[in-house]
Amino acid sequence: MIKIKPIMKLKITLLLLLIALGQLSFASAFKLPIDTAIKYGNNPSAGKYADIRGFKMYYETYGTGEPLLIIHGNGGSIVNFLYQIPYFSKNYQVIIADSRAQGKSVDPTDSLSYEMMTDDLNALLDNLHLKSCYVIGWSDGGINGLLLAMRHPDKVKKLAVTGANLWPDTTAVDPFVYNWALKMNIKVSDSLKKIKAPSPKLKNELKLLHLLTYEPHIKVTDLNKITCPTLVIGGDHDVILPKHTMLIAQSIPNSYLWILPNSGHSTPIFYKGQFNAVVGDFFSKPFRKIDGFGRFQ
Repeated sequence: MIKIKPIMKLKITLLLLLIALGQLSFASAFKLPIDTAIKYGNNPSAGKYADIRGFKMYYETYGTGEPLLIIHGNGGSIVNFLYQIPYFSKNYQVIIADSRAQGKSVDPTDSLSYEMMTDDLNALLDNLHLKSCYVIGWSDGGINGLLLAMRHPDKVKKLAVTGANLWPDTTAVDPFVYNWALKMNIKVSDSLKKIKAPSPKLKNELKLLHLLTYEPHIKVTDLNKITCPTLVIGGDHDVILPKHTMLIAQSIPNSYLWILPNSGHSTPIFYKGQFNAVVGDFFSKPFRKIDGFGRFQ
């Protein structure tokens, strides 16, 4: 039989944001020096379930102030933002959920798309009676953030995305990473067909792997619809090619671009201090157009 472990290894390599291998926490898997007093992603005092569009979405809230929605990446969960939650909850009401078919938000159906997850998040905000919020998205969460600003523009005050892509090919994704993911997807899909009764967990993992390999499909012109101020972030050695990150920023009318040197895909973890400070500064200050002689500043 197919084991889950190779798939999980693949996504850890690609995204560096999975919760674990087996029962290990994200922190212990990467030996990150964190305060484990608060069990992010498994905190009874902060966690609730909401009936959202046919499944129960698990979410946690922290802090007070203006609402801030944080969105994790493929195969991840709330715990992936263990460095952002305590920082931003000092000034914001942080809302962070396990996306459909991930973490504690179990969804046994076969279909999954970024558009579905985006509409789930919009429904969660409606459920919480929030008319608009600030948004942070990492990797697949960045894709969801872009789609949220396009599909539900009234919900997003300001948007910060890191490691997002518009389509799944080697013009957007590092060729080594893309080809490895594609080969793994084909291999696992072919093997799954030979199993008479694959487990729900295995089918779910394949569903996420398929999403990672074959989606999204966002047109550059669609980004012109994003009206909120947007900070587009990427590493100079990101899984997502810097030229693609630049294309995203250039296609959003009110955007800033931040490419981190000597950085890969996991800016919220390995550059947590800079990430938090820059995103926090972006949220707290008015967006400014830089034209004419302003470009000399």
